[in-house]
Amino acid sequence: MIPVITIDGPSGSGKGTLARRLATRLGFHLLDSGAIYRLTALAAAQAGVALDAPEVVTLAQTLDARFAPDGSIYLAGVCVDGVLRTEQTGAMASQIAARPEVRAALFDRQKAFARAPGLVADGRDMGTVVFPEAPAKIFLDASAEIRAERRYKQLIENGFYAKLPALIAEIRERDQRDRSRAVAPLVPAADALVIDSSALPIETVEAQVMDFIHARGLNQVY
Repeated sequence: MIPVITIDGPSGSGKGTLARRLATRLGFHLLDSGAIYRLTALAAAQAGVALDAPEVVTLAQTLDARFAPDGSIYLAGVCVDGVLRTEQTGAMASQIAARPEVRAALFDRQKAFARAPGLVADGRDMGTVVFPEAPAKIFLDASAEIRAERRYKQLIENGFYAKLPALIAEIRERDQRDRSRAVAPLVPAADALVIDSSALPIETVEAQVMDFIHARGLNQVY
């Protein structure tokens, strides 16, 4: 059985950074499921398709996406790293992610990322819906204020305009939408290791997760 490590959590919790570090450390494949939803939302925006339109399902099924080894993400052959990480694209992705038919269209595509020697899957429902059989599940969280500060620094460093109070409000709104949706709500898996990263450096979080992986019987990935 191919080992899968899932890392779920809200936006800005640090799950993407942790997933990349673990994938590099273990030599595993990486799935950024949030990027797939963002790519679908971005494809809809570029095509002038409303987020609640039936055509979004077709876009999800035919999405021309590529994840480069250096971490760059391409949509229809064009690198979209910058626009993909904006709050606007994230909010659009959250909206389409609440649609059952869109989630169904992207389900098999996400499952296909589980290939030897293993996979680190980062998202919001990796451990509860997509890979419920995964032997190691992590749920990474942080306060809305801390997550907003992290996003603010990211956006400013990448040349985007942002206001911290607005980011806090947007994150809280997205949290409410993600946690209350009827389909695949944002909750920890019953057997997940839950970590609040608000006051923890990434190195400490990574060490805790590696200890958890070992405890779950995955010591062969060291």
